[in-house]
Amino acid sequence: MDALEWLSATALAVALRRSALLYMFVNAAHILSIGLLVGAILPLDLRLGGLFQKVPVEILAPFLSRAAGIGLAAALLTGFCLFSVRAVEYAANPAFLAKVGLIAFALLNVLAVHAGQGWRTAITAGILSPAVRVSAALSAATWIAALVAGRWIGFL
Repeated sequence: MDALEWLSATALAVALRRSALLYMFVNAAHILSIGLLVGAILPLDLRLGGLFQKVPVEILAPFLSRAAGIGLAAALLTGFCLFSVRAVEYAANPAFLAKVGLIAFALLNVLAVHAGQGWRTAITAGILSPAVRVSAALSAATWIAALVAGRWIGFL
């Protein structure tokens, strides 16, 4: 609890609370980052799941994976800034906790896929293993659930 109170008292958190304009820009950047993340990961997951078979996986997957990574990094950075404004409250919010848990699970899924032979085969030969297809479906469902949990935060 002390760490959360300390975080809420940092210069960044105070500046965000005091400036509606700064908060608005960070919030907009967070939304744009999430848009990049989800806008890249869902088409990738759909392709890895077997849809849009005319689009070469070996071209699409590396590009969308990197775009999703950039979106994720920006969303984590801006999300941390927004979290700092009311860290104690957010840490007690069940929707926030669900969002964090879902993001952690989605990241574990990404790491497992990228560490496996199925990913390397997909991006080099365009051949999709059943494990990659299942992971893609799990990824899509998890990122959508994290998005919904994120929207739910403001309603609890």
